[in-house]
Amino acid sequence: MLLGINGAAIWLVAADAPKLWLLAVVAFAVGCSFAAERVLPYLPAWNTPRGDGRRDTAHAFVNEVFTLAGLAVVPAAAALAPAPQLWPDSWPLWSQVLLAIAVADLGITLVHRASHHVGWLWRLHAVHHSVTRFYGFNGLMKHPLHQSLETLGGVTPLLLLGMPLDVASALACAVAVQLLLQHSNADYRTGPLTPVLALNQGHRFHHLKWAGIGDVNFGLFTLVWDHAMRTYTYDPDRRFTSEDLGMAAKPHYPNTYLAQLAEPFRPDMPSTGTPRTGARP
Repeated sequence: MLLGINGAAIWLVAADAPKLWLLAVVAFAVGCSFAAERVLPYLPAWNTPRGDGRRDTAHAFVNEVFTLAGLAVVPAAAALAPAPQLWPDSWPLWSQVLLAIAVADLGITLVHRASHHVGWLWRLHAVHHSVTRFYGFNGLMKHPLHQSLETLGGVTPLLLLGMPLDVASALACAVAVQLLLQHSNADYRTGPLTPVLALNQGHRFHHLKWAGIGDVNFGLFTLVWDHAMRTYTYDPDRRFTSEDLGMAAKPHYPNTYLAQLAEPFRPDMPSTGTPRTGARP
């Protein structure tokens, strides 16, 4: 997934293939994710839908369409960039994409952390934390407003530097692949890279339902910034079930797509990450 599918996306971009082909690459990645979860599941029960299949499909479709549509503004943004000469156009495309990933990783991580401590951001981000089974599509299950804010946090510095459309397209695909891997129910191992790569082994700790306990491992692509912010945690012996996930202070979060879009604007929604805490067993 990390090398093959992202490599295919970079190859398509370099070949100047229509951008819609990247949606086909993402769809193939989703298929790979689902197949791996069934061949080697971390928890077999998480492969069984709980009335959330249509909702998660709607979230994924809407958010990916928004991402694709957002690519349309990249050329205009690049033309207005104050320092386009700083972008390393002479580098190979794959190295430009790696640079974009590194910069976006910091911005998205900071917005993600703020979303656990700033009231109105938490209201939007809570949609993502309402899940009670951990599988690939969870990564694409986000309130579109919150996804837009995370995207702005990660991409704005790149646009200011004049990031070209080709790099932005490959980056968008890499984000989708990463979210699938990060939330996958596949029981894969990353060995010595576990403290570095922001994949499912570490990200399960982020979805623990108690505030403070789950306010860890915020990184999207890497955990480098979590180490710097002292928000990294990992216990190789910890096992997870659905009883550990969700929000302790709001266990009956709406389960349908439209209701989840409206929930952040309801007056009884906890206004910060802290109120989601409950008495930890």
